[in-house]
Amino acid sequence: MLKLAKIVKSNSHLDYVGRVIDALDADEPPAAADYGFAQFVSIPLDEELDVVGVIYNSMLANPDYGSYGPRLSPAPDLSVLSPDYLNEQGVLIGILLLGWRNRVTKERQQGVPRRVIPVNQVIYRLADKEAFEFHQQADGQLQLHYYSQVITHAGMFSVPLIEAILEQLEPQCQPGEKQRLCVLKQALVWQRTVGGMRL
Repeated sequence: MLKLAKIVKSNSHLDYVGRVIDALDADEPPAAADYGFAQFVSIPLDEELDVVGVIYNSMLANPDYGSYGPRLSPAPDLSVLSPDYLNEQGVLIGILLLGWRNRVTKERQQGVPRRVIPVNQVIYRLADKEAFEFHQQADGQLQLHYYSQVITHAGMFSVPLIEAILEQLEPQCQPGEKQRLCVLKQALVWQRTVGGMRL
């Protein structure tokens, strides 16, 4: 699995913030496409259990913005003379927790995880196949039990996030499941239209 980021803080029990690994942290940092909007992620808690989440927001951290003081060294020299200075700039990603899975027993559960994720825990990119498996019940039916979590906690990104998730799942679904997703998509379009009319 590809390392994407490390947990730096949380805004709530379901809403965590990670700092994307950059060139100072690893020889081969992740590409921007690896931590895009609606990318599923996995956060290991122990040898068996992973928390599954989705990236729903991104922020740029740049303490230099608005600092107009003189520089004693040019930017290329700072990586040698003061590497921690460059490390303050970076990309932060907002992660909404969706549930958890057991890597040994293959059990999957969507909902609010009971465990708290510690600071500096590594965040991995979840492969498309694993993300789809997380959405399958034991009988193979598609499940989106975290729908209300996303609507409640993702704020203005909730509808676009659900739409992006459905787009990822749809190509791997059976025809019957695709019809169910189509109905949900239409409901989201209606919700966005009605929400826009209220403004």
